[in-house]
Amino acid sequence: QVQLVESGGGLVQAGGSLRLSCAASGLTFSSYAMGWFRQAPGKEREFVASINWSGSSTYYTASVKGRFTISRDKAKNTQYLQMSSLKPEDTAVYYCAAASRFALSSISTSYDYWGQGTQVTVSS
Repeated sequence: QVQLVESGGGLVQAGGSLRLSCAASGLTFSSYAMGWFRQAPGKEREFVASINWSGSSTYYTASVKGRFTISRDKAKNTQYLQMSSLKPEDTAVYYCAAASRFALSSISTSYDYWGQGTQVTVSS
């Protein structure tokens, strides 16, 4: 079955960096667009970034543009989210997602599979 497993979350001070990983199995990784979403306590899940199947196109929500970088490694069936200049408002559970029908999407319903999430906490 399809599995998306996130790792790399943790506690970091404001201004610091983290790199999240999402290892995919049970699917043809190169056929899927990938995305990252996050959900803070008491808030709805929101889009963070998306990358197309080849890695040639990316899309970010405005609040992370210039600070976060999404990438993927087809040899490792893994996508990444490099997060820099972290702010307390970036604190959330971060989710990995895979989409078979769209090249890039910020809409959660576009995604077919989801990981369990990894907690990112940014202290001030």
